[in-house]
Amino acid sequence: MQLEQLGEFALIDLIKRDTINKADSVMIGIGDDAAVLKSTPGRLQLVTTDMLVEKVHFDLSTSSAWQLGYKAIGVNLSDIAAMGGVPNHVVISIALPKHLPVDFVVSLYDGMKEICREFGVNIVGGDTVSSPHGLIINVTVLGEVEADKLQRRSGARVGELVVVTGTLGDSGCGLDLLMQGDWQIYSFASSLVSRHLVPKPQVLQGQMLATLGSTSMNDISDGLASEVNEIAHASNVGMRIYSSLIPLSPELQEAALLFGKTAVHYALYGGEDYQLVFTIAPEKFKVLAQVDIGTPLTVIGEVTERSEGILLVAEDGRTSVLEAKGYNHFC
Repeated sequence: MQLEQLGEFALIDLIKRDTINKADSVMIGIGDDAAVLKSTPGRLQLVTTDMLVEKVHFDLSTSSAWQLGYKAIGVNLSDIAAMGGVPNHVVISIALPKHLPVDFVVSLYDGMKEICREFGVNIVGGDTVSSPHGLIINVTVLGEVEADKLQRRSGARVGELVVVTGTLGDSGCGLDLLMQGDWQIYSFASSLVSRHLVPKPQVLQGQMLATLGSTSMNDISDGLASEVNEIAHASNVGMRIYSSLIPLSPELQEAALLFGKTAVHYALYGGEDYQLVFTIAPEKFKVLAQVDIGTPLTVIGEVTERSEGILLVAEDGRTSVLEAKGYNHFC
């Protein structure tokens, strides 16, 4: 059955099932003109939104409906993670071509509901309209954070360490594999493609880092080079990033040879890793390093005076300006 046969209101009735995972924070969910939510006294409210447009952010020839739904929520939860916050509620607006099968939309929302279950997030509303062209998804996430745990880009201080979670560059390389096609023939490809299609936001990690002393934080959505520049400019500092210290997976290093690139290039400019880059005082990192936050932590550089600039240090010690050359919609 196609959407034009089912109709808007029957579709809403179909997808609104199993959308509440933390009932104690919701008075009214999907069904009224607006949701009614309960906020936690003494906490700051966080709001973030992202739009995904077919042929710009995703291609239905390389992503299943379930994977797309999961990622659409995940990229927004990553923004809350970078603020040290707890995501609570999601509002989803979606523009659907009339010819889409109903099963596609059900699977899309199944992916959304799965990641919301994983992180205890409620789907409390949105809008569903028809699209004359491609599929468009807009997700807004509401979250909370304690005032003293709030993470911003502007808190880095000279002498602090620059640290990242996980490994970087896998998602960008996974996209190249998807675009090439026949990626299944490579033994190293599966984990890279998965990192691109089904990213795992570092939500709990962001909360733990904020508790244990991080001073600034950014999620790595547009590539490490771009995120480091954002923190440095917001904090009015310089940075030295050591290319030899950037954590790279063995799969990425093997795959990079296939595309004639270095693995570090993917880490710096590939984007969509949805790991975290943060700054922290050396003495606090010694404590943090003894705590299992569920993912590896790697020191990749240090915060310097603004006059020194934002530099990439090669393995041979030579330095170059680390430009913010990540993804840009209008370039």
